Order: sequence, then C-alpha cells, then structure tokens
Amino acid sequence: MTAKQRVSYFYQPEVGHFYYGPSHPMKPHRIKMAHHLILTYGLYRKMECYRSHPASPSEMAAFHTEDYINFLAKVTPDNMRGYSNQMNRFNVGEYTDCPVFDGLYEFTQLYTGASLDGAVKLNRGDCDIAINWSGGLHHAKKSEASGFCYINDIVLAILELLKVHARVLYIDIDVHHGDGVEEAFYCTDRVMTFSLHKYGDFFPGTGHIKDTGAKEGTGFSVNAPLTSGMTDDAYEKIFKPVMSKIMEVFRPGAIVLQCGADSLTGDRLGCFNLTLKGHAECVAFTKSFNVPTLVLGGGGYTIRNVARCWAYETSVLLDTELPNEIPYNDYYEYYAPDFKLHLTPEQRENMNTEASLESVRVDLLNQLIGMKGAPSVQMLEVPPDFEVIKENLEAEKERKSTKEDREGEGMNDGGSGDDKRNRNTKDGKGEKRDHDAELAA
Repeated sequence: MTAKQRVSYFYQPEVGHFYYGPSHPMKPHRIKMAHHLILTYGLYRKMECYRSHPASPSEMAAFHTEDYINFLAKVTPDNMRGYSNQMNRFNVGEYTDCPVFDGLYEFTQLYTGASLDGAVKLNRGDCDIAINWSGGLHHAKKSEASGFCYINDIVLAILELLKVHARVLYIDIDVHHGDGVEEAFYCTDRVMTFSLHKYGDFFPGTGHIKDTGAKEGTGFSVNAPLTSGMTDDAYEKIFKPVMSKIMEVFRPGAIVLQCGADSLTGDRLGCFNLTLKGHAECVAFTKSFNVPTLVLGGGGYTIRNVARCWAYETSVLLDTELPNEIPYNDYYEYYAPDFKLHLTPEQRENMNTEASLESVRVDLLNQLIGMKGAPSVQMLEVPPDFEVIKENLEAEKERKSTKEDREGEGMNDGGSGDDKRNRNTKDGKGEKRDHDAELAA
C-alpha cells in the first residue's frame, strides 16, 4: 500500500476581491466561494495551507516580455487612454475580452505567485500534490492577453518544474483549448500537452487533432477536439485510455493539471454536460499515477458550480468523502434552491457520436504509439529556485472565514447575453471565426 499523498493548498485572501466589470463573465469571487466551502467542509484540516507570495516582475519575465509586464503594472482604468497603442498591441482594453480593471496587475501577481509556490514545493519534495484554484489561466501569450487571461501562470510553473524534472505533462480539462500553454512548448519534447476541448465555432478556435507539435516537439501536443453535449461516460472513454498511454510512453516526472470548470453541465459559456463526478474522475485518475502534481483552476462561469467543483475536487485529492448537503457558509444563498453539492446533467443530446469518439481515441493512441519513447535530458546542475519565500506564520488566520463585501459579484450568474470574448480569434485553419455559437445553446 502506498503512503498517503501529502497535499499543500495555496491561497491569498485578497484574490477573490478583484472585479473584471459588471457584465464580464469572469468573476474571481468564485475562488473565495470555493475557499469557503473548503473551510466549512473541514478540508483545510487535512492539508497544509499556505498564504502564497505575489509574483515579482522578474519571475513573470521567465516567460513574458518585459514591456508587456511593465504595461500591465502601469495601466489603470484612470490612465488607460494614454496607453491606447499598447492596449491594442497587447490585446487589452475595452474592445477585447481582457479589460483594464482596478488592481489588474496585483491580481496577476497573486494567482501567478501561488502557482510558482506550488511548483517549488513539489520540486523540493515537500508535498506530493499542490493546489492553487486561482491559477490555470491558460490563454495568455508571451506578450498578449487573451481569453480573460493576462499572465500565464501555468507556463511559468512548468518552467519552474523543468528545473528539476526532465519531463512535465500538462493536462487541460477546460472546455476551451489550452492554446497559450501548447504554443509556449510546441517545439520542445520536454513538455507534453494534453487538451480535451470543444472544437469548431468556439473560442479560441485552435486545437485540431493534427496539431501535434513541431521540430523537437513533434508528437508532444495531444489534442482531443470534441463537440457539444459531452457526458461523463463519453469523456472518460477518451481521457483514461489516452492518459494511460501518455504515462506509458512519456513517463513525466511531474504533472500540471488544469481543472477548468466550464466543462461542467450548465456553464454560462460552456457546452459540455459533465457532472462534478465525471470532471473529478479525471483528477482521481491523474492522482492514481502517484506523480508530483500541481492542480490549478481555470475557466468556469456559473460561479456557484465552479465553487462546488473545486471544493469537491479538493476532497478527491484528499481521499475524503463529502456529504451532498452544502454546509452553511458566508455564500450559502448562492446554492439555492437545493443547497446540494452535486449537479444533475441537463437533458440534452450528446453531439459526440460513438464513431466520432472512437476516431479521436484511435488517432490519439496511434500518435502516441508512434513516439520513440520518453526523451531524456542531461541535468548537470539544478537551477536555483526563485527567491525563497518565508513561510507565513499567520497561515492559521486564512482558515477563518470572514464576511467580505460582495456588492456586484455573482450578478447575472447563469445568463448568456454578456460574453466578452474576442470575436477575432483564429481557428485551427488560420481563419477568422465569430464565436456567437458559444452562446447559441
């Protein structure tokens, strides 16, 4: 019997207070809601809880360009008119899906720092699983914001893990393709990316099954393009066999798992029909390989369901069963009318046929069978961690729930009339696509 996996949890109390705007579907408030469920279910007692550090500009510059980071640090709602050229260049502002809001840069520092802290803990062997539900912003590019994402904490965490591990596997179960992470590592064999996503008239339009990598990275990008209505069973039929083959041929030293909750049933922008149990089955299966794993958040726009999902997946990582009744907490009213943890799938058709799923599964397994085995890398000297951050002696304080001002948060939750995603994104064939179809359902 293997020893119980040690879980570390990273959280910054301020991260849930940022606000993209009244009609914007991305609501950081969902992170605070998930945290309060983790508290009131008592899960914090079973893991080490840390207040993460804010990432510094030099840490972000491990991937992003200096001028882009400087722009994010300086631009505010009050001065943004003086930055119109840069806003256009960096895809930030009023006419994009990435608005300028109060505290924008501080927000990126908090979610990025937590992912870096988790990666360092894993590298040092201080834990087996590190959780940062505020992270997982997978669309951000080297010098461009995209899809509500500004700094790509995932890429930065993977770069940290590569200091110690020869190979890192990235898994993405968000309904949207993990394009920013795939693009960053498209030409290397040290990082394999595995993304299951809606493909077609849907943001960001990338992630074709034939997008498999380039140069040394050929074969190391694994894309499962799916369509609307994915059920738990159908998702599992793709995820488990492909994941098993990846672990066999790639043999990663560490895993980064992005758990975007917009693949759940009833999501405001998503179109899959997964329950919490189907979504979390991917988490449990990944955990079963007993490889050091960084678990991150991501998308998710029906915020009451996002909180349910990430609290439940925390329990799965802790091998702890939760009662279906939501415990009373500061955000209890959000879970009306049933106040239950688990979700019932919608009565809708799964547009993924048995034949289409089998075709995707066979193509991906053939791609992996054709690989020559796990690449090796000669590690002469492990690069140093970023500056060692002192453990916060007040970690106990963050475990106590406090009522915060939530004015304006959670409004229009579940509506579909205010998607702010960029309408001019390329699809896998390089064409411009309109993404009204995201909301058509």
